[in-house]
Amino acid sequence: MNITPVVAALIWRGGRFLACQRPAHKARGLLWEFVGGKVEPGETLPQALVRECREELDVTVEVGEVFMEVEHEYPDLTVRLTLFCAALPEGEPKALEHNELRWITVEEIDTLPFCPADEVILTELKRRYGRG
Repeated sequence: MNITPVVAALIWRGGRFLACQRPAHKARGLLWEFVGGKVEPGETLPQALVRECREELDVTVEVGEVFMEVEHEYPDLTVRLTLFCAALPEGEPKALEHNELRWITVEEIDTLPFCPADEVILTELKRRYGRG
């Protein structure tokens, strides 16, 4: 089984984190996800994340520690998703490749349809940061 390494960023701003809606024409179109993408040959995971954020949001992130690692099998590929905590020292994210961007609270997670690979992460976010 081929496993595709994928990186993503958990970017917080004042109690909200960045959620990105996939374009309609892509696999899992219009589902929500964390910004990120596939790791290219020869890249470290943090290098891949910096590149993906630049390509998709036109911002440079500071990559922090790993929040969580998840393996998920989709019908078309199996991914090993490494979600990093990341900081946005400057700049405003732009939706260069996504349909829409939103800053959401942990309480708003259930109002958006996220990609299946993110479900375990979202559950952990609610456990750690949820109220109630």
